[in-house]
Amino acid sequence: MGFFCYNKNMERDKVLNLLEENLNKDNLVKHSLAVEAAMKELADYFDEDVDKWGVCGLLHDIDYEKTEGDLETHSKVGSEMLREWGFEEEVCDAVLTHNEAHGVEPETLMAKSLYCADPLTGLIVAATLVLPSKRISDLKVENVLNRFKEEDFASSVNRENIKQCESLLGLDLEGFVGIVLRSMQKISEDLGL
Repeated sequence: MGFFCYNKNMERDKVLNLLEENLNKDNLVKHSLAVEAAMKELADYFDEDVDKWGVCGLLHDIDYEKTEGDLETHSKVGSEMLREWGFEEEVCDAVLTHNEAHGVEPETLMAKSLYCADPLTGLIVAATLVLPSKRISDLKVENVLNRFKEEDFASSVNRENIKQCESLLGLDLEGFVGIVLRSMQKISEDLGL
């Protein structure tokens, strides 16, 4: 892997190329795009750096195929990859702490947002796919909240992380779902939804 120096003015295309060089599975790329959108919307909401937060969301699972989803190494490897490429420490730390298996608490607002938003994007996709239209534009916050309560629905989604939006971000669940859903609806074509 060659050295890749990141700076704030890096074009998104270069970051997207990094993603595509490391993730071959279409569903992982779409998940990364969904988390990027969520992080940008949350950055806008919190008046933070939209581009930097977007990069964090886009690259948060950069090591998923390399680690074969092994939770003991996933996000540790990704965080180190980003560090080697010259990404800011705040981004590297957020990538590391989004995987709760390491027991490292997210400390920055960016890391806390990623921790809560990552699993929510999966729940939103699952809730979309059970709609008759399978179109995210038809999904409402109430639909997501109802599916959230159904423990057997999308059972791999970590609802505890999502619920921490209240304590970590100061957002109630309904408001948080609204922000993330809206962000994903804006990129529905990229998500194929």
